[in-house]
Amino acid sequence: MQIIKSTKELQSIRRGISTKIGFVPTMGALHEGHISLIKKAKKQNDIIFVSIFINPKQFSANEDFSSYPKKEESDIKICELCKVDYLFIPEISSIYSQNEVLIKAPNQSYILEGFSRPDHFNGVLQVVLKLFGLIQAHNSYFGKKDAQQLFLIQKMVNDFFINTQIIACETLRQNDGLAISSRNIYLSKEERKEASLISKSLYCALKIISKNEFDTSIIKNEMINILKDLNVEYIEFVNKDFKEIKKVQLKNTIILIVVKFKTIRLLDNIWV
Repeated sequence: MQIIKSTKELQSIRRGISTKIGFVPTMGALHEGHISLIKKAKKQNDIIFVSIFINPKQFSANEDFSSYPKKEESDIKICELCKVDYLFIPEISSIYSQNEVLIKAPNQSYILEGFSRPDHFNGVLQVVLKLFGLIQAHNSYFGKKDAQQLFLIQKMVNDFFINTQIIACETLRQNDGLAISSRNIYLSKEERKEASLISKSLYCALKIISKNEFDTSIIKNEMINILKDLNVEYIEFVNKDFKEIKKVQLKNTIILIVVKFKTIRLLDNIWV
């Protein structure tokens, strides 16, 4: 595996590759979810690029960019074990410049995850667009757990005619159903136990829908009952264009949920 630190080195290497490329962008602190993306990319491509870049542009003023988990040594080892071909770990100064051209996220970025973080998705799209331009992968891999982010990246690819295929990958879960996340390590033992109720509420929603109950208010009430002792930030039902819906549309509905544990926000969803 070759570790690349500069954009110029990356561009030079990329010019010499003519085979099929898969790309997995990450912010590091790699876990089983990231590994599943890498494994899928390995199966579908000849050469694999992984990036590790904690993007300052997607952190709001009230979020602590400096405290985001950093595990570069173990991340490198994981990528080596996964037989990644190229690992891109750039400095902030090599990605961003002064007074640069900016990208503005569409209206769907100012709801849900973007409601209290109005610049978050501007920053996400800015860095992903740069990475797409640098690596020019045939296939790029993203998890379904960050559903709103996935939707916006797919929209950017379509709107800007970017020549990469977005591969949406299923959420990996632990034995009790909790979605795997780098933030899970910050939960106390009791919080970790309570967090398993998030997926329980989502599977309850699926069970209700399987009985032909499509009224989202009824389904939401049942979910809230399961989560009554937790700090639920939101439960929302949207279609795949991220428009709010009042009735579940089979094969066109995402149920999204965020629960807060002190300063930790856990997000999850299920696709109906």
